[in-house]
Amino acid sequence: MHVIALSEATTRMLALVGGKAAGLGELIRRGERVPEGFCVTTEAHRLGVIPTAEVVAAYERLGAGPVAVRSSATAEDLPDASFAGQQDTVLNVTGTAELIAAIETCWDSLHSDRATAYRDARQIDHQTVRMAVVVQRMITPTVAGVLFTANPLTGRRDEMAVDAAAGLGTTVVDGAATVDHYILDGVPRDDDTGCLTSAHLAELRATGERLQAHFGSPQDVEWAIDADDVLWLLQSRPITSLFPLPPRTGEPLPRVYLEFGHVQGMLQPVTPMGMSTLRTQIAATLAALGVRVDIVDIGGRLYGDLSDLARDRSSRRRLVKLLAVDFGPRAQAVMQHVLADPRFAPTSGGARRGGAQGAASLRTAGRAVVGILRALARPEAARIRMFEAIEQMRVRSAAPADLRTAADRLRFVQAQDSDDSADAIMWPIVAGMLAAALPTALLKGVAGPDEIHTVLGGMPHNVTIEMDLALWRLAQGAGDHRQLLLDTPPAELAARHLRGTLPDIGMTTFLDVYGHRGVAEVDLGVPRWAEDPTPVFAAVANYLRVTDPRQGPDQRFQRATATAEASLTALVARARRRRPVRGRIAGFLLRRARSLTGLREAGKFAGLYPLRETRRQLLLIGADLHGSGLLDQPDDIMFLTLDEVHAAVHQGVDPRGTVTARRAVHRRELRRRTVPVALLSDGTDVETLLPARPAGDGTLAGVGASAGRVTGPARVVHDPGTAHIEPGEVLVAATTDPGWTPLFLTAAALVTETGAIMAHGPTVAREYGIPAVICVPDATRTISTGQLVTVDGGAGTITVH
Repeated sequence: MHVIALSEATTRMLALVGGKAAGLGELIRRGERVPEGFCVTTEAHRLGVIPTAEVVAAYERLGAGPVAVRSSATAEDLPDASFAGQQDTVLNVTGTAELIAAIETCWDSLHSDRATAYRDARQIDHQTVRMAVVVQRMITPTVAGVLFTANPLTGRRDEMAVDAAAGLGTTVVDGAATVDHYILDGVPRDDDTGCLTSAHLAELRATGERLQAHFGSPQDVEWAIDADDVLWLLQSRPITSLFPLPPRTGEPLPRVYLEFGHVQGMLQPVTPMGMSTLRTQIAATLAALGVRVDIVDIGGRLYGDLSDLARDRSSRRRLVKLLAVDFGPRAQAVMQHVLADPRFAPTSGGARRGGAQGAASLRTAGRAVVGILRALARPEAARIRMFEAIEQMRVRSAAPADLRTAADRLRFVQAQDSDDSADAIMWPIVAGMLAAALPTALLKGVAGPDEIHTVLGGMPHNVTIEMDLALWRLAQGAGDHRQLLLDTPPAELAARHLRGTLPDIGMTTFLDVYGHRGVAEVDLGVPRWAEDPTPVFAAVANYLRVTDPRQGPDQRFQRATATAEASLTALVARARRRRPVRGRIAGFLLRRARSLTGLREAGKFAGLYPLRETRRQLLLIGADLHGSGLLDQPDDIMFLTLDEVHAAVHQGVDPRGTVTARRAVHRRELRRRTVPVALLSDGTDVETLLPARPAGDGTLAGVGASAGRVTGPARVVHDPGTAHIEPGEVLVAATTDPGWTPLFLTAAALVTETGAIMAHGPTVAREYGIPAVICVPDATRTISTGQLVTVDGGAGTITVH
């Protein structure tokens, strides 16, 4: 089948007619007004020969007048890939010779540089894509444009947006001319300014409502109005850029959700199994601190529902300040905006607290006071208790040796509960964070944030720093194997190590201690380094490129420690002269901070032990289900919930369809580069409502998190597992977690899009004495690898040269 009428195209024929033709066929069958036309199918493209006779016959049936010839690839107009503007359209084509040439132009555009790059970015196999071509009777519009049935800028689902211009719609789509922009919020308009009348806008809104209801998702609609004032639809496809909506609650008032994942240094989607674990763990941790927050899955990301805290008279007063510690200034800014919104005004029942909740909060407060004061009074004893508790957790996390069946293993996994040693681990960490945070206010007018950041550098007792330094020592001891480690791809080295065919460089010993770690390590569905040490070998290769001993992390850490101690002595002396009481208190707190703040990483480090064992047991269950034909591969189990695993193990329920669907969504979300800091329940990205930052002269503004000033070439990194960082390069990333920190050992500075002063990345940066600027919106897109940049951690700026 080489040529078919457009009215015959259906979504079931996607492989034959492509995305655009399938969408237009659906519109025709729904009774929408679409220019008549036909489709040259992918079968003709596969054969590589234009079916001239069939094309000419179909063209003559259209009247042989002017036509529009448009690409319709099989990877086009899909829910996660619009391919907008990536392939060619030829308008006002007249005559068979021009028509054949226009079809060839569309075929050729399938492999244009821009279309190829677009597919590469979305991991679409070039060999699987075919091109169909749509030929439609040409509409000569007086005005044309695009209708978005949800606001593409804010994400708000109850608003539509229209861009329109006189003449052909290409001026709108190509951005070649100034257009009229309209927001349709359901309120009737009585003004006829611009190129569209209020009647036109009402008709467009009604059309958008019909199309969205039919297709079941927000639509990007191309349209044209002819000289007879008739509205024609030229295309309807899903809006691919919208972040998924929060789950519906049925409540009349809006709710606000704050993104929690970046606190753990991850913006990638969490696997379904990891999500179920994390939601429980985070809620339990917050409850231990006396805070009740529901953790919600939105687009595979962890969001906390802060609506009740925002509407509670007591909680809202301290909410913005509390966000400073882990969430940072971007989260604080959006929450300030939310608190000023009348829809989030305080209510009498805001926090849904009962007597039991209040009593629990008082008990938590009592334990907190005791635990924090004990740690501040005797930090060495607190550290000893903490590491004893962590060792007990490691030992207790091991599964019993008598687990034999999938049912046995599942019972073990389901029986995991919270550890009774939480206080010994939690309160020294909180004490250290408070001791580090309070001096900024106490020393206002005496010392600036950059000086305090210097005092907090080179911090001891940090398990992540100790891990990085252990890896550095491993690299330094490579000896005769240095060239092997530099010249062999990390994935090949990892495979050889796992097979036992790699020379002994100390990797086994390293992984015995740190193999339960990894990038995005809090996600149960992500492999640990012990399973796939590719990122570790990539880091070792980076270390081997450091030829100046003074740039080695051991010496950098020692210098940061010496500088911090000297700065602390000078700062305390100056503060006590100028403000004796405050100076004494600040000095005490800063010294306690240097004893305790490094412990922050230990809590997460400890929690990874039971997580590792849970993952191991789940993979063994997955292997059993794979053997019985219920899973295609063992790690498919990470795309199920524990209840679904139970149904598969005990009832033989086949979950493969569920796994396939969830893997597809997960792959799509992995390609998403930006994640909203906060969302409202109508889909609004709150940050888009804030006043725009003034445009700079090549200077990007963020928040200084580690003092110092460095100029060097940028290295934008999305995947730390295979990143190649040359000594002296500036690491630019969306966010970082402890699995990224080996890269810090060769980086000259750190720039991230999210974060807080006390988050993992800035903490490690300070301890190595490298400048860091965080909360730089769109840094990974604004800065390109190789650009020369100056990072000023004191001023909180990045200058792009």
